[in-house]
Amino acid sequence: MSSRTFEDKQPQPQAQDGFEFLKGVGQVAGGTLLSLTMLASSIVAGGLVGLAVSFRNLPDVRQLRNFFPSETTYIYDVKGKLLASIHGEANREVIPLDRISPELKRAVLASEDSDFFTHHGINPKGVGRALLTNSAAGGVKEGGSTVTMQLVKNLFLSHRREFTRKIAEAVLAIRLEQILPKDQILEMYLNQVYWGHNNYGVQTAARSYFNKSAENLNLAESAMMAGLIQAPEEYSPFVSMPKAKQQQKQVLGRMLSLGWITQKEYDDALQQKIKLGKVKSFQGSALPYVTNAVSQELAKKFGREALLKGGMRVQTTVDNDFQDMAEETVKTWHERLLGEGLYKNQIALVAIDPRTHFIKALVGGIDAKASEFNRAIQSQRQPGSSFKPIVYYTAFATGKYDTDTTIVDGPVGYRDGNGWYYPKNYDNSFGGAMSIRYAIEQSRNIPVIKIGKAIGMNKVIETARTLGITSPMEPVTSLPLGAIGVTPLEMASAYATFANYGWQSPATMIVRVTDSSGNVLLDNTPKPQLVLDPWASAEIISAMQSVINEGTGKHAALDRPAAGKTGTTSSEKDIWFIGTVPQLTTAVWVGRDDNRTLAHGATGGILVGPVWRDFMHKALKGVPVEYFKSPSQFHRPKSN
Repeated sequence: MSSRTFEDKQPQPQAQDGFEFLKGVGQVAGGTLLSLTMLASSIVAGGLVGLAVSFRNLPDVRQLRNFFPSETTYIYDVKGKLLASIHGEANREVIPLDRISPELKRAVLASEDSDFFTHHGINPKGVGRALLTNSAAGGVKEGGSTVTMQLVKNLFLSHRREFTRKIAEAVLAIRLEQILPKDQILEMYLNQVYWGHNNYGVQTAARSYFNKSAENLNLAESAMMAGLIQAPEEYSPFVSMPKAKQQQKQVLGRMLSLGWITQKEYDDALQQKIKLGKVKSFQGSALPYVTNAVSQELAKKFGREALLKGGMRVQTTVDNDFQDMAEETVKTWHERLLGEGLYKNQIALVAIDPRTHFIKALVGGIDAKASEFNRAIQSQRQPGSSFKPIVYYTAFATGKYDTDTTIVDGPVGYRDGNGWYYPKNYDNSFGGAMSIRYAIEQSRNIPVIKIGKAIGMNKVIETARTLGITSPMEPVTSLPLGAIGVTPLEMASAYATFANYGWQSPATMIVRVTDSSGNVLLDNTPKPQLVLDPWASAEIISAMQSVINEGTGKHAALDRPAAGKTGTTSSEKDIWFIGTVPQLTTAVWVGRDDNRTLAHGATGGILVGPVWRDFMHKALKGVPVEYFKSPSQFHRPKSN
């Protein structure tokens, strides 16, 4: 590629704004020709302005001063790796004129409108030629459109080839040239025009056809792209390289005849090997569970129209490699659980940094390509005993209870709803008097129901709401056993708040959102608020450490301090393990989409605890060991 610039390839002296070289082309042929051209433009323009009286309903081109074309939204991982592009019909990334290759600007103008910088919206030579051709043909066969006319057609008018539409184009083009400078019109045109394969604008087209930015296109690539405009799909090099090369040759020939390139540049460009990219529009996401969840969050915040057309740049909280590791862990354990008789099992996993409530991994099933249903955020399943820490925290927050408080695990009955309810433990036994710590360790049912009744089920619901659980809840006797529907994300977020001693930020997958110009639209820098009692949070974390060290969660034990809780519904339809270290909280759910029993005797501790442990070992590799704060470091609330 020649090192000469867009400006210095013309025979006339250089101008300040970078486009005057084209205006000087007329000087090469003589000042008289330029004067006649300008005079003809004025005469035709005057006639068309008179015709404009008949076009009072034409759009007001002044609105283009504030026009923002639809743009593709791009979603990136936390390190800036592109995960997905989201758009409606138009896949477009708008870039300024000074970031578009000079070779491409020259090639497009040579092909579409070589007199762009000398006419006033219409080109008398082109219009005259089109009128003669169409008159002879008895219909519209040639347009004679300038770049400005093409722009107003794309923005305002239908694409039906009618004489009245051509007049409207001309009128609007003249009006537009009166209010916008040439460089702005050219910039809008290059960002608006369709290049084939759902690519709108030069940037997405350049990335699709040649896998590079529009500012880095060489002469050979630029001429090939310019040749696509008339019939993008027909001349696409993805469809037919011979036709694309034929169009490229025509554009280069036009540039040579105009004196905009030399013979050597023409020959070199024709001989240059073209390295193609690939069609990028409507490509699948690299991380579908993540980007689908992010898209939902964006649509809820900004609206679906802004998501599809707003050109947002979205930095997520997820690291691509970390998410891949989480997804591979889920797939591996899916196969292992199949081998243990858990047929048709699905697995969801959510990992959250409790210090920020940033979601670090979100896996909504065993295969996003086979099923788009995101069980991590869309599936409401019963949490079973993993709901119990919410009940016990509520009791601790009253100041009347702690982990040493004694409770009797014995037969009891409650009149509830339509009759009497006699709760049972999982093993159908009774343990007698025991501490709350032991009751949590062994996941006893009757003690937690007694505690829930003592403090009031409405207070338990209040705590659950504070922790972000939005599912319907009724103050029934079975509530402490997890007789509600929750998502893995809700449970992971709740435990993360415990792990951060009551400090909470909204759980999110988005760090920041900007528009295509870099203006910040959303900044999710954590602003934690204290929503729970710190001592009571530390007390429940202490109790859940005992679950892993001494109780039902032994199979989840790590080589560092960890707290967690098993969850198993009475019919073995849902099994859970939710646990945390100071730096990472993770919820794992296993169940079937048809909500049938997984396997008789399946429990969260034995079957899901190892899944959680395997993931946490990988996730915490190289992460320093940290210890939880002791409840003694906080003030116990005074009992009422």
